[in-house]
Amino acid sequence: MTETPCFFHQRADGVFVGNDPARGPWSEDHCHAGPVAGLVVRAAEVEVGPGKVLTRLTMDVLRPVPMAGIRVAAETTRHTKTLATTRVTVHDLDDLLLVQATTMHLAERDLGPVPTPEVAAPKIEEATSGPFAIGTGRHDKPNFTRLLEARYPPGHGFGPGPKTLWLRTPDLVEGEQTSPVQGICALADCGNGISWNQPTSEMGFMNTDLTLHIHRMPEPGWHASEAISHWQSNGIGMSQAVLYDTKGPVGTALQTLVLFPAG
Repeated sequence: MTETPCFFHQRADGVFVGNDPARGPWSEDHCHAGPVAGLVVRAAEVEVGPGKVLTRLTMDVLRPVPMAGIRVAAETTRHTKTLATTRVTVHDLDDLLLVQATTMHLAERDLGPVPTPEVAAPKIEEATSGPFAIGTGRHDKPNFTRLLEARYPPGHGFGPGPKTLWLRTPDLVEGEQTSPVQGICALADCGNGISWNQPTSEMGFMNTDLTLHIHRMPEPGWHASEAISHWQSNGIGMSQAVLYDTKGPVGTALQTLVLFPAG
C-alpha cells in the first residue's frame, strides 16, 4: 500500500493547508472535521504543555473548513495543579471564525492498580479490509474516505445501521510526531459516517459538533469505532461511539447531526 500523506502541511507563516486525506466527502474544497479536531487538540496540548493529558474536547463546527488554509489559536482559561482548560479557535485566511472549542486536561497520578471493568477490543487480526463506511462521498477528488485504510470485524461491513470499523490514519502534520489524542481525533469524528441509516445519495447527515472524552491514552496504529446513529423526523440526529485501540476502550465520541434529503 502506498504511504498516505499527512493530513496537513504547515506554511512558514503558520497557516495549515490540507493535503488530500484531509478533504471531506461532502465538498472537494473543504476538510473533514476529524483532522481539524486533531489540529485543535494539537494547539491545546502545546498551550497547556507537559504534565497534563487531554481528557475532553468539545468542538463546534460553525462553518465548513477550507482546504486552502486555516489558522489555529489556543488560550489557557484555567490552570491549576490538578487541571487546565483552554479555548481554541480556527479561522480562515479572511479571519472568519470556523470552529470554536474548549478542552480539559488533567494531571496524571500514579495510584498503582485500581479496579475497573475489563472490556476487550474487537480483534484486529480477525478484521477484513473493505471500503470506508460512508462510501466514496459526493465528489471524485481524493479524500478521507478514499485514502484511509479501513477494516471490519466479523459480522460488520459496508451498509446501513450500527457497526464497528477499524481505521488507520496518517500523521496529522507533515514533519511532526502525532500525539495519542491527536491520532484518534479523525476516527472520533467518523461516528456519523460509520453508522449512517441511509446512503449519502438519499440523505445528508453532517455533524455540527464533536465531544470527545478520553480515559486512557490510545496506543498508536489501528483504532476502532463502535458507532450508532439516532435519526429523527425533525431533521436532527445524534451519533455516539465507543473508541478502541487494540488493547481495549479508550474513550467515547458524540456528534449532533443535521439531516437533509439529498437533491
